[in-house]
Amino acid sequence: MPKVLVSDPIEQVGLDILSQVAQVDVKTGLSPEELAKIIPEYDALMIRSGTRVTKDVIEAGQQLKIIGRAGVGVDNVDVPAATRRGIVVVNSPEGNTIAAAEHALAMMFALSRLIPAADQSVKSGEWNRKAFTGVEVYKKTLGVVGLGKIGAHVATVARALGMRLLAYDPFISTERAEQLGCRLVDLDLLFREADYITLHLPRTPETTHLIGERALSLMKPTVRIINCARGGIIDEGALANAIREGKIGGAALDVYEQEPLGESALRELGKAIVLTPHLGASTEEAQINVAIDVAEQIRDVLLGLPARSAVNIPGLRAEVLEKLRPYLQLAESLGNLVGQLAGGRVDELTVRMQGDIAQNDSQPIMVAALKGLLSHALQERVNYVNASIEAKERGIHVIETRDATVKDYTGSLTLTARGSLGEHSVTGVLLGGNEIRVTDIDEFPINVPPTKYMLFTLHRDMPGIIGKIGSLLGSFNVNIASMQVGRKIVRGDAVMVLSLDDPLPEGILSEITKVPGIRDAYTVNL
Repeated sequence: MPKVLVSDPIEQVGLDILSQVAQVDVKTGLSPEELAKIIPEYDALMIRSGTRVTKDVIEAGQQLKIIGRAGVGVDNVDVPAATRRGIVVVNSPEGNTIAAAEHALAMMFALSRLIPAADQSVKSGEWNRKAFTGVEVYKKTLGVVGLGKIGAHVATVARALGMRLLAYDPFISTERAEQLGCRLVDLDLLFREADYITLHLPRTPETTHLIGERALSLMKPTVRIINCARGGIIDEGALANAIREGKIGGAALDVYEQEPLGESALRELGKAIVLTPHLGASTEEAQINVAIDVAEQIRDVLLGLPARSAVNIPGLRAEVLEKLRPYLQLAESLGNLVGQLAGGRVDELTVRMQGDIAQNDSQPIMVAALKGLLSHALQERVNYVNASIEAKERGIHVIETRDATVKDYTGSLTLTARGSLGEHSVTGVLLGGNEIRVTDIDEFPINVPPTKYMLFTLHRDMPGIIGKIGSLLGSFNVNIASMQVGRKIVRGDAVMVLSLDDPLPEGILSEITKVPGIRDAYTVNL
């Protein structure tokens, strides 16, 4: 009989499911060193956030088939090490969806009716009804920023409450938004028209301080903001000033830039703000849901069935995985790149495989391309199992083409994304079996490896352009690691690709586009 080690506290219902197919041992509070000593005898490991599953633990787990994290993230698991060993890593990305959505709605009501302040007033012996006159949400306009599963549930409930719905999500189709009763608009319009704004998006370089001084200046003086998504999406200093000066009506926050929340001006804003200690997933049902979800996946894998929420590549034997890994890395890197170049909503992705790449099973390559395409927007919510589902829900039509012939390399992969802001394409190859090179951007020939920070420009091929961009970056203390220009004809249009040692500071992209001859500029973080 297989053996499962449970190294963090798990709801009993999860243990009962595991007991159907395995011997279950519960040993909590183990250090990575202690875990590495006992893991060789186990076929599966079930954890929460307390256990650190390091590379050493994974290498010691000679019998391990699956690692299950009863929660959303897997930051405490060395996923690449597990993947190399052919160990499936699963989580429960939807187990707390309802809990998080309901907490956002509860925060909206608490803020509207001043419930926390009124509660404290009564408990202190007061009876001051006039001090706690609230507002109704009925017929108010709710702006939903991010229409993923949590945002979609909030929208559904808010619509039933009689609220008008605006939504912003560059990765959602108009049809999907309309199904939820939302009018899809740009951010500035949402900021101007909403009476309530609720945030449901990951924290990325683009979403960090999305709600800052500029955004707050566009909003109604009565607007109320709810953030139960990620800390850092709101500039807390700017928010505190806006509330203090009466520029907005109030806010309700469950997440913060630094947690736990220390000394903060947010604590001093009285009844205009509601603060909770990251309780979005803290319901009995959510904890039971994630325990059941992950326990069922561990049970299924031990029975030889596929896992439904793997964060690496499920169902592939180690030798097959070893063969496909370079192609999957290529597809994911190109997907990430073309997704960021596309910028807005993507309606169609064409995956063209040529030469050697076309001789392989296409499905994992297609999934890897979709994972890369969606990863910038969805972060940890997208994986190799759900990438196709997430793409379908966003109305992305996927086209596969194959060509056994190729001109310059033994094999190449081209991804073309068409969407709300036009069309972009990227082509990449593998050199020496595993070195990724990008060879074309929008059909302009180049030859660059993808790096963490990149800048792409479309410009007229004319003297002085390269020097001006270099000087401008230097004035912002941005160091250039490498530069390459691709062109089709002399003094026609050209593409310049810069690999940078540093991320671009805020505001520099707009300065780049002001340089004479620059037609467009894009930043990409891989």
